[in-house]
Amino acid sequence: MAEEERAEEQTAAAAKTEAFKERKNSVAPKVSDELAENMKHGWADTERRDLPPVPQAEQTARRRAELSARFPGERLVIPAGRLKTRSNDTDYPFRAAVEYAYLTGNQTENGVLVMEPEGPSGHRATLYLLPRSSRENGEFWLSGQGELWVGRRESLAEAAQRYGLPVEDVRTVPDLLKEATGPVRVVRKHDAVVEAALTDKVTAERDEELRVFLSEMRLVKDEFEIAELTRACESTVRGFEDVVRVLDRAEATSERYIEGTFFLRARVEGNDIGYGSICAAGPHATTLHWVRNDGPVRPGDLLLLDAGVEGTELYTADVTRTLPINGRFDEVQRRVYDAVYDAQEAGIAAVRPGAKFRDFHEAAQRVLTERLVEWGLLEGPVERVLELGLQRRWTLHNTGHMLGMDVHDCAAARRETYVEGTLEPGMCLTVEPGLYFQPDDLTVPEEYRGIGVRIEDDILVTEDGNRNLSAGLPRRADEVEAWMAALRG
Repeated sequence: MAEEERAEEQTAAAAKTEAFKERKNSVAPKVSDELAENMKHGWADTERRDLPPVPQAEQTARRRAELSARFPGERLVIPAGRLKTRSNDTDYPFRAAVEYAYLTGNQTENGVLVMEPEGPSGHRATLYLLPRSSRENGEFWLSGQGELWVGRRESLAEAAQRYGLPVEDVRTVPDLLKEATGPVRVVRKHDAVVEAALTDKVTAERDEELRVFLSEMRLVKDEFEIAELTRACESTVRGFEDVVRVLDRAEATSERYIEGTFFLRARVEGNDIGYGSICAAGPHATTLHWVRNDGPVRPGDLLLLDAGVEGTELYTADVTRTLPINGRFDEVQRRVYDAVYDAQEAGIAAVRPGAKFRDFHEAAQRVLTERLVEWGLLEGPVERVLELGLQRRWTLHNTGHMLGMDVHDCAAARRETYVEGTLEPGMCLTVEPGLYFQPDDLTVPEEYRGIGVRIEDDILVTEDGNRNLSAGLPRRADEVEAWMAALRG
């Protein structure tokens, strides 16, 4: 290296070290030259060699090949995202962008997958990551994101072994992208630095086409994904069992006890919860997305628990059970519960290859509407009610959605491939009818007011029908009561 280049590098390193030193309210804001020098030396070689690839390496390679075939001759940029500030100098826990994790298997912040055109129709994929924290400039102990503060990062060589891709320093990406020529597409809203580097090279319309394609790629799950969803459902079953066992403690505290109990299972057996748990007791069960979870848990009321464990590879379950807090449904609660159960049975039966996505929704809605007419809450005939959508006063939401790495997976897919599409083996969706009678709804008898019931399961479309991945939890009212009695001794 020329002396001039070496001097410039040393000056840059020194300037960076000075930046690391700037801590306004540190007890020891200054770092002596002697301490800085001391910290550079005496560290063992911790490089890990001969690492096995991540479990989904074969699948991520196939996914990248499918993406490459769809956009020949175009540079594709898929970022992981960056840390988001929670308050002051604390950050939210990081979760990689789904598109990035799906194509790489990597989940670290700041990562970027760049697929550069190579040949007439292929791409050369490179994964850009932060390297190990530098000992030379003090980053590893002076930076708030240094390894002594937040933990060891994989070296670029280690990452290359694990993800089956060439791996380079992500700090070179902005300059690389600024110099890019030819058509470029980027997945937006995850990395402002990446987007700024491409500001004059991309269009919203073209980038949306990339996002839509990546969403539709996930409609049909491969064997790895199905196994991950199955594991997430199995952990979720155990989480619901945990809750039932401690309902007496929740009665002494609040819905927060239920939330914390399920969260413990999610963190022990997975990565996190897949979405904010809905722990809705009593009239809170009539609020579709009740996530405050700060209300009382009273014997005689129902608990609507909508929760899912997110596995370590980011695939989540999404399950709901409505449970009698004292272990027994009363007459009106059971009447509403049985209606929802029958609607779910009809919905699940409609899930099969070749069926329209909306078939299971319509099947469930018909059953609920029949009951509402039968109870005298709506004036028939049923066909008229369905045509006008009058039943939606008490059953507002869709009966289900696609499930995967997002709880509402594939949300960017086109209507014609999703809501208006046809079910195929490998698709995974929820079936979750519900009835909700608001506490202040004067159009229903008082005995119904404040009752909310939803039953939700995760259903895999198979070659000959479907499989309920969350079948480990009982659904029929008498089975729910027996299951709760057994768990509570």
